[in-house]
Amino acid sequence: MKKSLFLLSMMLVIGTLVMGCATTGDLEKVQAQQKMSDAKADQAVKDAQAAKTSADAAKVKADEVSARADAAIKAAEEREKAAVEREKMAAEKAQVAEEKAKKAEASFEKSMKK
Repeated sequence: MKKSLFLLSMMLVIGTLVMGCATTGDLEKVQAQQKMSDAKADQAVKDAQAAKTSADAAKVKADEVSARADAAIKAAEEREKAAVEREKMAAEKAQVAEEKAKKAEASFEKSMKK
């Protein structure tokens, strides 16, 4: 009786162990899931690299635009300074012309009095 009870319990233990072990199908499923998650991770890395490349290109373009804007601002300031200088020179020329006109008028009046 003891032997048969022992044999029966051993068969139950072996049966439980065999059922608890992973089958080939289970292992294949796990491997397939692992490959799928690896592929998703690789795709995510590629997408991140593409996004970084795009961001870098956008930054370069933004820097170029900023440099052109700075150059345009400087050019506008220089044109403004030149315009102010031309305005000053024109005012001086007008003043000189006015003085010459006054002198000419004074000399004309003087010659008319004689």
